[in-house]
Amino acid sequence: MTTWTSLEPASTTVDPGSSTTVRLRLRNTGDVVDEYRFEAVGDVAPYVSVEPPSIRLFPGTTGVVELTFAPPRTSDATAGPHPYGVRILPTEHPEATTVAEGNVTFTTFMEVRAELVPQTVKGRFRGRPKLAVDNLGNTVLTASIGGGDKASDDLSYEIVPSNVQIQPGRAAFVDATLKPRQITWAGSKQERPYELSVRRSGFEPLAVNGTYVQRSVLPFWMMTTLSLLLALTITGLVLWFTYKAPVRTLAQPKMEQAAAAELPEEPPEQPTEKPTQEAAPSEQPEASGGGGQEKEPEEEKKVEKGPLPITSEDKPNLFVQFAQVRLVTGAGGCKLTATHTVGKLDDATRKAVKCFQESQDSKYGAFSQLVKNDGAGNIGRSTMTALLASHFAAVKTVELKPDEFSPEVLWARNALLWGTQAEIDDGDMDLAVYATKANIDYLRKGIQPKEKPTQGLFDRIKEYQRLFQAEQTGVLDELTLNKLKLGWINGQDKPGTVIAKDWLPAPME
Repeated sequence: MTTWTSLEPASTTVDPGSSTTVRLRLRNTGDVVDEYRFEAVGDVAPYVSVEPPSIRLFPGTTGVVELTFAPPRTSDATAGPHPYGVRILPTEHPEATTVAEGNVTFTTFMEVRAELVPQTVKGRFRGRPKLAVDNLGNTVLTASIGGGDKASDDLSYEIVPSNVQIQPGRAAFVDATLKPRQITWAGSKQERPYELSVRRSGFEPLAVNGTYVQRSVLPFWMMTTLSLLLALTITGLVLWFTYKAPVRTLAQPKMEQAAAAELPEEPPEQPTEKPTQEAAPSEQPEASGGGGQEKEPEEEKKVEKGPLPITSEDKPNLFVQFAQVRLVTGAGGCKLTATHTVGKLDDATRKAVKCFQESQDSKYGAFSQLVKNDGAGNIGRSTMTALLASHFAAVKTVELKPDEFSPEVLWARNALLWGTQAEIDDGDMDLAVYATKANIDYLRKGIQPKEKPTQGLFDRIKEYQRLFQAEQTGVLDELTLNKLKLGWINGQDKPGTVIAKDWLPAPME
C-alpha cells in the first residue's frame, strides 16, 4: 500500500433536492511523488461529484478532496441507506488502486398527485370515473381511497380497490362507481359535484373534485312525444264514443229520386269554366320554418366539432402548451426562447413551430410533409406526432415488455394516438389529455411516471404499422419510430377533426 485514506464522516444523511459534503483525506505513504485520480462508484455514483478530480502529493504529505452528494428530488432517489465508494487510482502505482467506502442515507419525502379521468361523467343510474394516483415520492405510498360530498349526500360510492400500495415513481388506477340515491324519472339533467380523496396516515387528505351529470330516465323530448300521443289517443276515444250515425237522412235520397222521376227532365246545365286564379292558392309552396326544419340545428349543437390543425385563431389550450414546452427544450434544433403566451399559438410560438416543421421536412425529405399537412406554424396531427416522437430522437428501438413498468409508455401511446386517429372523440381526448399532462410534467420537472404497456398499446402499434403497409410486429422498431418522427399520419391528405365536448382543453398550471 502506498496510500492511506479516511472519510470524514464515514456516514452522512442528505435530503433529496439538497446537497451535503464529505471530506476524503489521502496520504502518500510511498517514496515517490504520485498523482491520484478519483472516481465515484456504486448506485449513487450519478449523484456524487469529486472536487478536485485529481491531486498530486509528495511522499509523506496529505491531501483533501470533497465529495458532494446532490440527489434529485425525484422517485429515483429512493429513501434509505446507500453504500458508496470512491476509487483512488495512483498514476505511478496503478496496481495499488484502492476504494474508500462510506454510507449515505437519503431522507424520505412524500409527493402524491391524483387526477380524475374523466373529470365529468354522465349517466342515468351510475357514473364510472377512474382516479389516477401517481407516487412521485421516494418511498412506498400506502393510502386508502374514499368518496364523499361536503354539501349533500346525493351519491353513494363504490371504490375498487379501496386501499393501494404504490412503489416510488409508479401509478395506480382506482375504479369508482357513483350511484344517485334518487332516480330522476323525468325533467332536466342534474349536476352533482362529488369528491374522491387519497388518505395517508399523518397527512391531510388529497381531494380531487369532479362532477356527475345525472340524466333523467325519460328525456324531455320523449315526455313531450308521449304527452302528444296520449292526447291524440284520448281525443280519438272521445270522438269514437260520442259519434252518432245520421240514420234519419238515409231515406232522403230515395224520396228525392222518386220526386224527380215524376217531373219532366230539365236540360242539364252547361258547365262553366272556373277561374284559373282559384288554383293559385293551392299551388303556392308551404311556409318554411316547419317543425322538421327546426330540429336539424338543435341536433348539430349536441356535439361540438373542432377542425384541425390548431391555428393562432384558437384559444389557449393544452396541446399548444405542450408544443411550447417541447420547443423550449430544443426539439429538432429549434428552441423557443422569445416571450410567449402559455397555450396560445402566438407569433413567437408559430415561428418556433415553423422552424421545427421545416427542420423535419428537410431532414426526411419528401417523406416528411409537416408544412404541407398542417400549414406553416400551425399544430395538427402531423406536427403533434412528430413533436411527441422527438422524445425518442436518440433511440432506434423502444423496448416495451408486458410485465414491466416503463417511462416510455405514455410517450408512445400519445404519439400513436395522434398518428392513427383521423377523428378524435371523447375517449381519445381523455387519453390524450392525461398523457400530454404527464409529458409536460416530465419536460418541466423531470417527473416521469411509469406504466405497464397494455395489449391495447401493442394493438395500436400494429394498427399504425398496417396503415403504412409494414409488417405488424407490435414493436416500436426503427422503421415505426422513423415514421412517427417524420409525422406520418393516417390520412395524410386529411387534416382531421376533434369531436368532443371540450375539443380544446385548457393549459395546465
